[in-house]
Amino acid sequence: MPLISCLPNGAWEQSVVEVRYFAGAADASGCTAETFDLQEGSDLAALKAAVLHRHGDALEDVLRVSAFLVGENLTRDLSATFGDRVDILPPFAGG
Repeated sequence: MPLISCLPNGAWEQSVVEVRYFAGAADASGCTAETFDLQEGSDLAALKAAVLHRHGDALEDVLRVSAFLVGENLTRDLSATFGDRVDILPPFAGG
């Protein structure tokens, strides 16, 4: 269940999402997981912007080619919404 908190003025609710990084995304971010506070109902475009704001150019090239695992759905559709966890999966080499 996602963690939800309401701002003191009640204007909107904030949702905490765990982002997990794999392979090149973990290398570029310098971590394997972290959390972000985003407005409830945010889409992957908003999450991507938050990740880039935190990590800057280090992740830009990786995110451009990555897919996002939201629940059991793998997507590159930045208009997709998400729950409490998103995995960022860059292309993997090998087989």
